[in-house]
Amino acid sequence: MADAPAPASKSCSSGLRDEKARLRTLALQQRMQMGEVARAQASAQAAHFALELILSSPVRCVSLFSAIHDEIDPRPLAVALRARGVSVALPEVVKLGQPLLFRLWAEHDPLLPKGRYAIPTPAPDAPIIMPDVVMVPLTAYDLEGYRIGYGAGFYDRTLAALRAMGPVRAFGFAFACQQLPHVPREAHDEPVDAMVTQNGVMACRRAGADRL
Repeated sequence: MADAPAPASKSCSSGLRDEKARLRTLALQQRMQMGEVARAQASAQAAHFALELILSSPVRCVSLFSAIHDEIDPRPLAVALRARGVSVALPEVVKLGQPLLFRLWAEHDPLLPKGRYAIPTPAPDAPIIMPDVVMVPLTAYDLEGYRIGYGAGFYDRTLAALRAMGPVRAFGFAFACQQLPHVPREAHDEPVDAMVTQNGVMACRRAGADRL
């Protein structure tokens, strides 16, 4: 007797994950091919556009991220924010399946490698802080605000939790070459409000510009 077919929902979910994995690989190849010098220049240009967007509304604290591999570098943006009196935070993984928490990252505070990927993170005694703006890392994105991360779902859970508590602005931060015509999406995917690259700011159609 033949095995019964898998439920359609599970098959569909598996297919979406496979397609996301394929698109992630393509976008990461595009990012790698930029080269180190071009990535550094693009990071500085993107920081300029991000700063204008962030400061367009009152803000006290912005969460950035520690770049891994050849991700866009948020350090120029951190310098510019601190120069304008805005606090900077970095995310910390608490546990798989849980939202991130955010710790204050002061200018001269050391960062310690933590977790499976040894991502630089503020010390365990750094104050926990709630950001007004979250700059979201990604591997690929589309102009409706949907993104492909690294597969663990940390930012989807985190944005859902933050938005349930009150207003928060979430902006994708990446290189222009990581844009896709369409990102496959699932019910739990949380869109960003805008994308920031070295080419400028793009309000996301699906998320709307009202949160910018």
